[in-house]
Amino acid sequence: MTILVTGATGSVGRKVIDQLMAANEHVRASSRNPATAGLPAGVEVVLGDLGRMETLPALFDGVERMYLISINGDRVLDAPAEVIDLAKQAGVRRVVSLSSSGRPYFSVEQAIEASGLEWTHVRPGEFATTKIDAWAPTIRAEGLARSAYLDVPTVPVHEADIASVVVTSLLEDGHVGRIYELTGPVQITQREQIQAVGKAIGKRIVIEELSPAEARANMIREGWPEIIVDHILGYFVEWELEPPVATTTVFDVTGRPGRTFAEWAVDHADDFR
Repeated sequence: MTILVTGATGSVGRKVIDQLMAANEHVRASSRNPATAGLPAGVEVVLGDLGRMETLPALFDGVERMYLISINGDRVLDAPAEVIDLAKQAGVRRVVSLSSSGRPYFSVEQAIEASGLEWTHVRPGEFATTKIDAWAPTIRAEGLARSAYLDVPTVPVHEADIASVVVTSLLEDGHVGRIYELTGPVQITQREQIQAVGKAIGKRIVIEELSPAEARANMIREGWPEIIVDHILGYFVEWELEPPVATTTVFDVTGRPGRTFAEWAVDHADDFR
């Protein structure tokens, strides 16, 4: 069985590949630049771009199951129905999508559901990995982290846990037609997250609070796509009014407790040194 992984060089995609390879599955990975993808030996890396329909027939050929990201570059898929139709014509039978509870992603989910294929939607909330782009440059250069909403409870999820839910849904039966909302296992504020990073790297980090407008401008200036910035900050507005509840979905699906943010910080300590 060939399993296609889109978004293969992203933080979740790489973990999905690692876990599929550990399960001895044949993995095909899509890449806009196969020569520079840097994926593990044994992965079939194929030129593919979800925004370029002419690349998709060869990418989908012989694929039975697929992990599909809902974002292509800095935007939600423009033509999800066409992408899914090409996949179905090529013989794909099961799609596990990396989605979100935000409205922009519904068009991708609806196209998958309307296709008649087996499907599972995986909807993580806040990715713990966003903290690398947000804080690592200033922590490395100045021993400083800046953020808005420092004391709002959050439930960031480890990318390895997202990947575990994706891989379980790809390989095992019993997950078809399910929507999995994912969070980390416990609430933690951003102030506490910064402190956890400091503990992981053995360094006291100075914390500077920004206004929401300053945080938005800062993220866009650093190259974050506006759709992602507004999506992330929109969560914080909601969480300030109604703190998020930690789910048990990772454990329910995989049988393994979700990793805490402190564990994530240790796993990524080198990114902040």
